[in-house]
Amino acid sequence: MATKKTAKKRVTRPAARSKSKARSTPASRKPAAKKTARKKSAPRKTKRPDRSLPRGSQPPKAVTRDLFLAWRFPRIGMYNPHKLTNPVWLWIAEHPELSAWSINEHFAGPSSFEVGPGFCCSRFGQSRTTLPDGRVIAIGGEHEDYYDPDFFIYNDVFVEHPTGQREVYGYPQDAFAPTDFHSATLVGDRVFIVGGLSYADRREPGQTPVYALDTATLAINPVRTVGTPPGWIYEHSAELSSDGKSLLIRGGLIIERSNVEGHADERSDQVTVENDDEWSLDLESLRWSRAKTSGFEQWEVRRSDGRGHRLFLVESLRWYRDEGSAWAKKQRASLEAEFGGMPDFTLYEARYSPPMPHEVVADREDETPAAVRRIVRGVTVRYVEDSSMIRVVIEGTLPEETARAIVEDVRGKLEKLEGHPCETRRLR
Repeated sequence: MATKKTAKKRVTRPAARSKSKARSTPASRKPAAKKTARKKSAPRKTKRPDRSLPRGSQPPKAVTRDLFLAWRFPRIGMYNPHKLTNPVWLWIAEHPELSAWSINEHFAGPSSFEVGPGFCCSRFGQSRTTLPDGRVIAIGGEHEDYYDPDFFIYNDVFVEHPTGQREVYGYPQDAFAPTDFHSATLVGDRVFIVGGLSYADRREPGQTPVYALDTATLAINPVRTVGTPPGWIYEHSAELSSDGKSLLIRGGLIIERSNVEGHADERSDQVTVENDDEWSLDLESLRWSRAKTSGFEQWEVRRSDGRGHRLFLVESLRWYRDEGSAWAKKQRASLEAEFGGMPDFTLYEARYSPPMPHEVVADREDETPAAVRRIVRGVTVRYVEDSSMIRVVIEGTLPEETARAIVEDVRGKLEKLEGHPCETRRLR
């Protein structure tokens, strides 16, 4: 059965919330019987900011502020499984469009900066698996990003019954670790949970976490595997083989050790590479093996000091370059000061033009992360930017001098744009 993953739309916090306008009370049209001294009007009270949720998302009367405060925080289960079903979380589960921030604002709860993240069902990387009896098992997922006070990666399970009833279960972290962007595949009466991104300090590059959820008891236990696993893989797909004897893992990203030393600035020892191979987990022997090898070649290009590149700043400056409004000019001046001058836009626009004859491939608007493709000698060369590096993927075989010239071309252009030495490293 193919893996089904969901990624909830991110809910951004508004920069400012407008106060509701005070209504003016119309004066009475009846003439006064006699003149009287005018009373001084009482000072107008400042209205409390509007904390209401969108229409249709209001909590039921049973979900009071006191009850919300009692269940405001995510919880780790004490048993395997630990039933944590409660009216607050059930209501939140019915409204996955609500962020933890908006829920907390509605109840005038304490700041997450001070007390920690709030419980939420607006999640990325949560898996949903439908069972033969009609139940849906929703597993884990994360809310917000690491820099947000409501950031949290869950290790819970929601069970949705065909009747609409829901149940929530928590687990001890030694039985089931926080997980997001994993795969979940039904195999008989168990759901195999493979991979996941998780917290940076919980990752073990070279290892692939595997868990099994018992659909009868809802207990989750680690599965010990042998052989050569794909590594710390996430955002992949998983499906049961046609004979039902193995799980096939394709696509996704893999966290590996960077093995980079000697830089003045501290750099994470984890790098991301694409999984371009197919992996198999034998369900009887629980042995990993590489089923297919693509032969793709991957390189990274980054600043030598370990800092992230500033290509986003260049793109922002390019966008504001021809805008004539006062606001755009102000933004342009601020970005230019941050960058340290105006960049070479011609060089920026040509950063992914290989130094040899090539064909341009149209961008894919729905692709995440976005990539730029060029075809050199019939082989697709893909450029992928993230905040720290540029990944160059050669999807086939090119002469070594041609491949190195492509990578070196990116390095040289990035070095000129950054005004700082850059380096390359072969990933795969």
